[in-house]
Amino acid sequence: MKIVLLVLNCIFLAVGTCGGPLVMRLYFIKGGKRIWLSTWLQTVAWPINFLPLGISYFYSLKNINDNNNNNTKVILMTPRIFVATIGIGVLQGFGNYFYSYGTAKLPVSTSGLLFATQLAFTTGFAFLIAKLKFTSYLVNAVILLTIGVVLLALHSGGDQPEGETKKEYILGFIMTLAAAALSGLIFPLVELIYKKAHQAITYTLVLEFQTVYCFVATIVATIGMIINKDFLQKQLNLEKGDIIT
Repeated sequence: MKIVLLVLNCIFLAVGTCGGPLVMRLYFIKGGKRIWLSTWLQTVAWPINFLPLGISYFYSLKNINDNNNNNTKVILMTPRIFVATIGIGVLQGFGNYFYSYGTAKLPVSTSGLLFATQLAFTTGFAFLIAKLKFTSYLVNAVILLTIGVVLLALHSGGDQPEGETKKEYILGFIMTLAAAALSGLIFPLVELIYKKAHQAITYTLVLEFQTVYCFVATIVATIGMIINKDFLQKQLNLEKGDIIT
């Protein structure tokens, strides 16, 4: 059962990772302009986590009642982890905005390759924060990704979308790299939080962590939408196959 669940989660992750940027880019190609909305949509589905969390809590309560063990905790997240998770959520919210901005200005192939440099950032930050040890394979992967980004920078503009200025293209380039850097910072920070938790890292605890930080990231995006007046700019035009912009 564990193998089945693992494979199922990997499939969901693969579909989301590949399909998400394509759908987002399609929105901007069809005339979409609302970057904060795209940011908001990346984490707004956080309440879905309540389903597996509810099942987990149910079995925890059942275990407590069956064994008369009042020392078993149902909610595993401590106040210290909760505060740290809020900080991660804020970083994730801005990282999502940078990523949405880059997707709006760059072809999906270019933004995808640039965002893949998060491995290099993750490696660097993991070395500084989580004391990661370098291996030859890891170093080779980082070097190859870095060469790819350098080649893109040297030939920037060759895949520049029609009607987009050079300034917008370069800014999209920078924002995508910033998103990769933030993502590369978040992973080692999460690893550090788990290490400092001094408790077993269970599936329930990870779900609680994801629920809180996705909720906070959604709040950040919602505030951005309010400041940018996105709620007042909603336009509905379905003529000739247009989508909501």
